[in-house]
Amino acid sequence: MQGDVLSVRNGACFEIKQIPVLKEELFRQTIINGCSHGARLINLFGLLQDNREAQIFAILGHDEEGQIMVFSMKVFSLKASFQSLTPELPQAHMFEREIAEQLGITPEGHPWLKPVRHGIKQEYPFYKVQGDEVHEVAVGPVHAGIIEPGHFRFQCHGEEVLNLEIQLGFQHRGIEKMMEEVSLERASLLAESIAGDTVIGHASAYCHCLEALGDIEISPRAEAIRAIALELERLANHVGDMGALSTDIGFLPVSAYLGRLRGEFLNLSMELCGSRFGKSLCRPGGVLFDLDQSMAEDFQKRLLKAQKDLNEVCELFFGRSSVLSRLEETGVVTNQTAKELGLVGPAARSSGCIMDVRTDYCFGMYRFANIPVSVVSSGDVYARALLRWLESQRSIEFLLEVLNQMPVSDLVIKEPVLKANHIALALVEGWRGEIMHVVLTDSQSRILRYKIKDPSFHNWTGLSLAVKGWGLLINPYGSLDKFLLLQGLEWMESQLPLE
Repeated sequence: MQGDVLSVRNGACFEIKQIPVLKEELFRQTIINGCSHGARLINLFGLLQDNREAQIFAILGHDEEGQIMVFSMKVFSLKASFQSLTPELPQAHMFEREIAEQLGITPEGHPWLKPVRHGIKQEYPFYKVQGDEVHEVAVGPVHAGIIEPGHFRFQCHGEEVLNLEIQLGFQHRGIEKMMEEVSLERASLLAESIAGDTVIGHASAYCHCLEALGDIEISPRAEAIRAIALELERLANHVGDMGALSTDIGFLPVSAYLGRLRGEFLNLSMELCGSRFGKSLCRPGGVLFDLDQSMAEDFQKRLLKAQKDLNEVCELFFGRSSVLSRLEETGVVTNQTAKELGLVGPAARSSGCIMDVRTDYCFGMYRFANIPVSVVSSGDVYARALLRWLESQRSIEFLLEVLNQMPVSDLVIKEPVLKANHIALALVEGWRGEIMHVVLTDSQSRILRYKIKDPSFHNWTGLSLAVKGWGLLINPYGSLDKFLLLQGLEWMESQLPLE
């Protein structure tokens, strides 16, 4: 297999012509064989060329070895189709739907071929369950909370959910296309706007790609500050999710306490860079703000206090039988299902999948300060809640270690000069899971293709499977919005549009 693929590391940059171009059948078999021998499909996307040919790029990851395998195939305009991988490899289903949507190339034999994102030109072909006692419940796309628009269509028998189908992309902004057209300075701002709760995660991936294309090596101190910001982002969201879960089961004292702690982590981000969500910190070549000794000492004191408070409130939360009865064996996603769907991040690790970009494809400061991978095997809401607590503890320990031994070096921002006809790729472990950015340049060193993959792209389908067989839960406000927290992959797990 190695002769038919290009094997690279996270953050690699290489000439596009180095990528092997395989015939269709070999391309398919390379993906299927790789995924049956320990690899998984990290990305699958297309590039439409001037001669109306398309090149489909496949990126596989072998987590245990930390290796990324890249290869491609050509699809010609006279044959605007290819044989679908999905019947043999379910984790390919969303990628192939996106290729069909973006390039007009049909994956023949795809069992569920429909738009990934919302379209207003035609009626969406929702799945239907027939039967005299079957009814349909529609939720969204407008929601009461501060969440992205998404439409949920439930097919139910009584209170039992037979099927949930999710329609996404009501705020599709075309960021990938915009990244190809704007200046690099403007692109930095766009990268921070891909996902409002994952500013550092996506901005870091963008910076890694441009630094690779520009042969820029950032200072150890800048790497440390980026890692600090990324872990603060993870802490704020994990703690916020546990607080939201507490609200939905009516355990309000814990909800209020965790809400305060989330604010503490956001405030630390604000003191670092002037933004509670980490904007204007990461730029190609380094960071725009430093962390002096007095700030580092203050951060350590506040993190130690937050660590104590978090452990006390979580011990209360997970020690109550009334809480456990609502969480255990609810919304189960098995290990096999998680692997088949290609779930990532906490959604995968709570189903027993040992995977984390910070360890498997370590980058930046994570090469020197290891974060142990937290794994829970039961795959239910309890596992996903517990995993957030475990990961929060690991993040605080990591932050205390880095803050205590901050590297001493200059923070110099260097303007990247991109290599022509090259490709760069970067993986970052965001708080929801694996983020991937891929950048291709043309002969004039301009961005030819910018591909963004948010972890939600993998995880949404897991939510549909998690709720099957469970009853609808109406909250006190007469809305179905929050029932997902109890009976699925938690609402905040995958709340964003796909691009």
